Amino acid sequence: MAVKWQNGHANSILCLSVSSDGLVASGAEAGELTIWSDQGVPQDQLKFDSGADVTCVAFSPTCPSRLYTSHGETVSVLDVRSLKEPVVRFRVSEDEINCISVNDNESLLSAADDSGTITVIDLEGKKVSRSLRKHSNICSAVAFRPGRPQGMLSCGLDMQVMLWNLNKTRPQFLLNLQHLTEEEEEEEVGQQLDGGKLFNPPLAHSLSVANCGNIFACGSEDGRIRVFRVTGPKFELEVGFRGHSKGVSQVQFLNFLPAPWCLLSGGNDGKVLLWDMSCAIAKDHSNALRYGHSRKTRRSPLSKKEDKARTEGASAEEHFHMSPKLCVEHGEKVNWITGAEIKGSKLVLVADQSSSVSVYPLTFS
Repeated sequence: MAVKWQNGHANSILCLSVSSDGLVASGAEAGELTIWSDQGVPQDQLKFDSGADVTCVAFSPTCPSRLYTSHGETVSVLDVRSLKEPVVRFRVSEDEINCISVNDNESLLSAADDSGTITVIDLEGKKVSRSLRKHSNICSAVAFRPGRPQGMLSCGLDMQVMLWNLNKTRPQFLLNLQHLTEEEEEEEVGQQLDGGKLFNPPLAHSLSVANCGNIFACGSEDGRIRVFRVTGPKFELEVGFRGHSKGVSQVQFLNFLPAPWCLLSGGNDGKVLLWDMSCAIAKDHSNALRYGHSRKTRRSPLSKKEDKARTEGASAEEHFHMSPKLCVEHGEKVNWITGAEIKGSKLVLVADQSSSVSVYPLTFS
C-alpha cells in the first residue's frame, strides 16, 4: 500500500524531483510548488503569480538548495531554504515548457517546449545561449548525458529521438520511432492488449539516461520501452519491448541502486514497473543482436532535409520475454515517477491526477 503525502497541493501534481539532501519538490497545476521534508511533511510552498502550471522541477546537481522550475514559458531559479521571489527568472519560450534538464557541471540548462523548440540557457552567463528548432511537433523530453556537458538527447510527439552535441546547432543523429514500429507491429499481429489491438503511434513521451551516459531509455505512446546505446556520433537500438498496455509516460534509470541498469517506468495504464535491464543490455557492442527485439542499425549521415532516418540491418530471430521485477498497480494515470534513497530507505514517488504524492517502498532482489 502507498503512503500518501498530503496537504501540499490543491491541484493535480505534474512533476517531482529529489535533492541529494532528501528534500522533495513537487510542481502542480495552477502555479503550485511545494517542498517536502524527508518525512513527507510540506515544508514550504509557493504559488507563481502567473498561475501557469509547474510542469518540471529539477534540483541542482551541485547545490542541493537550488531548484530549477518551469512554469508556462518561464524557467525560474529558486532557493528552497526560503521560497520567495526567484533568484533568477528566464523567459525562454513563447510556448509552454514541458521539460527541463541541467547538465552535471551546472553550466547549461535546456528547456523543451510545445513548439518543438529546445532552448539552451547559459547558467554561468545567465542568458539564453541558443534555440534548437528541429522537432516538428511538441518536444516532450530533454536530458543531458552524464559526464558530457555538451551532450544531450531529446524526443517528441513527432516520434523523433535526437542526439545532440551542443557545440553544433544540428542534431548529430536522429531516429524516427515509426521505422522501428513497422517491424514490431508485424511481429505482434493478432496479439490482444486490453481487449483490443494497440495501434497507437510511437509518440515519444519520456527519456532517461543511465549514469554511464551511453545507455538511454525512451517511453512512448504505443506502450513500448526502447533502450538505446550511443556509439560515437550515433545511437542504435539495444532492446525494445512492450512495457505497458497504454502509453509510457515516464521512464527513469535508478542510478542509486547497486544493481546496474535498473529502470523504472510509469504508464497511462496506472502501473509502475521496475525492470532489470542487465540481462538485455549487451555488455559488448558486438553482442547487440543476441537479445530480445534488438538490432544493430547502420545510418547514413543526416540529409539536408533532415526529415527522416532510415532503419537498416537485421533484427534478432531469438526473442526473450522481459518481465518486471516489481509491479505496482497504482491505479491512476502516472504524471511523474522518481526513485530515491531518502534516509536509508529506497522509495518510489508517484504523481498522478490527484493532489497527493504516493510513496512506495522499493524492493529489488
